[in-house]
Amino acid sequence: MRPQGLQKEFFVIGENIHATRVLLRGGKNITSTPGGEEAIRYTDRAGETRSLIIPEEFKRRQDYQEGRVKHVGVAVRAAMSESEPAAGEGREYLRVMAERQVKGGADFLDINVDEVSLRPKEQIEAMRWLVRFVEQTSPLPVSIDSSNLEIIQAGIDACEGRAGPPMLNSASLERVEALSLARDRNLHVIVTASGESGMPQDADGRVANASRMIDAALAKSIPIEKLYVDGLVFPISVDGQFGNHYLEAIRRLREKYGEKIHLTGGLSNVSFGLPCRKIVNEVFINLAIEAGADSGIVDCVANDLNRVFTADKTSRPYQFAQDMLLGHDRSCKNFLRAYRKGELEAVPAR
Repeated sequence: MRPQGLQKEFFVIGENIHATRVLLRGGKNITSTPGGEEAIRYTDRAGETRSLIIPEEFKRRQDYQEGRVKHVGVAVRAAMSESEPAAGEGREYLRVMAERQVKGGADFLDINVDEVSLRPKEQIEAMRWLVRFVEQTSPLPVSIDSSNLEIIQAGIDACEGRAGPPMLNSASLERVEALSLARDRNLHVIVTASGESGMPQDADGRVANASRMIDAALAKSIPIEKLYVDGLVFPISVDGQFGNHYLEAIRRLREKYGEKIHLTGGLSNVSFGLPCRKIVNEVFINLAIEAGADSGIVDCVANDLNRVFTADKTSRPYQFAQDMLLGHDRSCKNFLRAYRKGELEAVPAR
């Protein structure tokens, strides 16, 4: 997409059809049906309020007991069940999610089913089903995302490519063999800056790991314009330099590999554990663009990219978030103090 306020393309990998996504049980999106069943409240494509019942299987899970509902997983299991009316509700819920990402400007729809089930066979079945379903209901190509290459393979095999070749998410030094799959199928591929046995500690580690993957991909004759490099974004609440580690790595990779390669990352990861996540995410997206990123794995519904790049960068909320993200606000103290004082309203547009 080309958002307002940005003079170049920004490639959006819409991240929301992902089985790890949660809703808080005490939040506004969890309700009770007239029959007393706990359910996920949502608005369908016709604008009507609907309810997707949370099955007992999910209520036995630890995340539910801790107050979280993995709503995408609920929808996928319901839709696959072929038991009406639950299956119909599950399908409609997933259609709404996909449609909202399309309207938000996504270029790919990232699909992950790893937490639909703990059983690999069921994960593979879910991936095949979901890829086929999304391809039938969305005009966008899919991004096949999993921690298990066998599940990725199943999703790619199920993909007809109606909207173009899918994306493989992801290849890394832990599974370099994924590059061969990407080459043989002529796929877009996300390569990450993770190491062979762990995460990088700084910008140097990110650049070194990512460079090895990029060079390996180029050696396999994968076109550089099909590579999306995930520089790895970690929560700023854990370490005040995590934002700088990512941004510096992006700058150096852009300088090293030029304009054709795509530089991306899970940009909303930076705000985990903080209040006012929307403001933090919007500021970090701007910082990533300034550093050289031309893509993001983002929820373009939660963060409207047509306003992100027109934000007033002189506003106090923007400045508080930017100082924190650039490591100038030790332990996020100033940002959190401003939050408690009610000073972090939405950043106005210019």
